[in-house]
Amino acid sequence: MSFTFSSLSQGNPRGILSMLGAILLFVSNDALIKLSSQHASFAQAVFLRGLMVTALAFFLVLTQGHGRKLAILLQPKVLLRSSADLGATAFYVLALFHMPLGNLTSISMASPLLMTAVAAILLREQVGWRRWCAVGIGFCGVLLIVQPASEGFNSWSLLAIGCMFCVMLRDLTTRFIGAALPATLLVLGSCLIIMLVAGLLMLFEGWRAISLHGVLLLAGSAFCLVGGYMLSVDCMRHGELSVISPFRYTALVWSLLFGYLIWNEVPNLVAAIGIAIVLASGLYLIHRERIRVREAGATGK
Repeated sequence: MSFTFSSLSQGNPRGILSMLGAILLFVSNDALIKLSSQHASFAQAVFLRGLMVTALAFFLVLTQGHGRKLAILLQPKVLLRSSADLGATAFYVLALFHMPLGNLTSISMASPLLMTAVAAILLREQVGWRRWCAVGIGFCGVLLIVQPASEGFNSWSLLAIGCMFCVMLRDLTTRFIGAALPATLLVLGSCLIIMLVAGLLMLFEGWRAISLHGVLLLAGSAFCLVGGYMLSVDCMRHGELSVISPFRYTALVWSLLFGYLIWNEVPNLVAAIGIAIVLASGLYLIHRERIRVREAGATGK
C-alpha cells in the first residue's frame, strides 16, 4: 500500500481546529489533575478519573449504536494504540505530580518535531525546508520558555520524554487504524486499559481518603479528557500530520495562562520572547501550507 496523502490536505482546516480544541481540553485536564494531587495519590487519581472517563466513553459508545462492536477493542492495532496511550498517561501524570505544568508542557513540545520526521520518512508526506526551519525555530522558542535549569531538567523530565514517544506511537497507530472504526471505541479502549492498570497499582499504593473537592476536580478532568480524546482522534484522521502536529505548540500558551491564573506564575522576558517565536512559527506554517496548496492547484497536482 502506498501512503500518498496529498488528498488529506483538503482536511487540514478541520484537522487544525480539532487539534486546537484537543490541546485546550488536554491542558485543562492537566491543570485539574495537578490540583487533585493534593487530595489523591498517583494511582488513585488516575483510577478514579479513569473510572469516570470509562463510564462517559461507554455511554457515548452505546448512544451511538456501537455496543455490538466492542470486540474490535481486541484487535492488535487497537490494543497497540491503547497501550501507547497507557504509557503516555502514566509517564505524564507521574511527571505532572512532581514538575511545574509549564516545564512539563514545554518538554512535551518536542512531539511535533518527532511527528514531522515520522510523517516525512514513513508516510511520505511532502515537508519542505521552510516548514522544517519553521518547526526548528519554534523548538528554539520552546527552549527559551523552558530556560533549562536543574528544576526543569531533573529525573522526572525523563518521564516527559518517554511520554513524547508514546504519544507519537499512539497518533501514528491512529492513522493506520483508519476512519472506519468509530472514535468513541478507540477512546473506550484507552480508558479501559488505563483504568485497569491504575486499579492494579492502587492495590499496592494504598487508598487515601478523598474530599468532595478532590472528586469534583477529577470529574472535571474526566470530562476534559474525553473531549480531548475525541478531538485528537479526529485531527489524526483529517489532514497531514506534518501540518497539524505543530499546532500542539498552543499548549504552551494555555499552560502558561493556567499557571498564572492558578499558581500565580508569570513568564519573564526571555520566556515571553520564546512564546512569540513559537506563535510566529505556527503562523508561518499556516502561511506556507496555503502557498503549497495554491501552487499544487495551479499545477493540477
